[in-house]
Formats: sequence, C-alpha cells, structure tokens
Amino acid sequence: MLTISQRQELIEKIKAFPAQLKAVVAPLTAAQLTAPDPEGGWTAAQIVHHLADSHLNSYIRLKLILTEEQPTLKPYDQEAWAGLADGDTPAIEDSLAILEGLHRRWTRLFESLEEADWQRGGFHPEIGLVTPEDLLRIYVGHGADHLDQMRRVLAG
Repeated sequence: MLTISQRQELIEKIKAFPAQLKAVVAPLTAAQLTAPDPEGGWTAAQIVHHLADSHLNSYIRLKLILTEEQPTLKPYDQEAWAGLADGDTPAIEDSLAILEGLHRRWTRLFESLEEADWQRGGFHPEIGLVTPEDLLRIYVGHGADHLDQMRRVLAG
C-alpha cells in the first residue's frame, strides 16, 4: 500500500500527463504521426488515440469501483479499437482534448478519495482484483510507457 505522499506524487503525474503528451506531439506533422513503427507497433497517432480510449476506460472503472460492490471491470480489445476509423487518423486534437479534460476530472476524483475508498475493489477477468491504488499506479506507468514508445517510434 502506498503512503498518502506517494499517492499524491502519482496523482500529480496523472495531472501532468496531458501536457507532457502534448509537448511530444505538438510539433509533429501528419506524416510523422502516421509513420509506421519500425518494430511493427502503433503509429504515434494510434498511441494518442489509444491513450484516450484506455484512460477513459480506467476512469470509468474507478467510478464503478467507487459506486458498486466488487463490480466486474470489462476488458476490451485495444487492437481492434486502434484499427477503428477514430483510432487510425492523424487528427489527434480530439483525443488530446479528451485527455486534458479527463485527467483534470481524474485528478479531482483521486484527490477526493478517503482511506476506505482506496481499499475498495473491482474484479477484472484478466488480472483479478483491482483497487483505486492499482489503477493509479498502472495508469501513471501506462502513460509513461506510451510516451517512451512514441519517442522510439519517432526516433526510428
């Protein structure tokens, strides 16, 4: 279990993430955003859209955990989502806007949690019991991992 100060440090990372992402993608052209990953992964644009999709799902999962008793947290096929028309376009402005607003709300919600709230949980069929603290840790890492991935794609 994290301490209050460790949680706050992670919440600050959730809060800062959209600006960090925007700083990486703002100077990119459509060609750069859609350049294939030399290792066969997603394009930079697909990563941005995936981040919006994934973080939205996590936010909803947090709300389910906080409002229901041990809810089932539905998985989704992120590869299929990335291949849909809204996830495979260089038009990333809407996904960036989603992330900006979402992370502001996510931050407020995390900051509002009482100690008992951090102990609540939901069941994810692929990973088991998930608590709000798990979501916080996972999604700080998720954002950082995808920023690193995007930097590799752009450098390649």
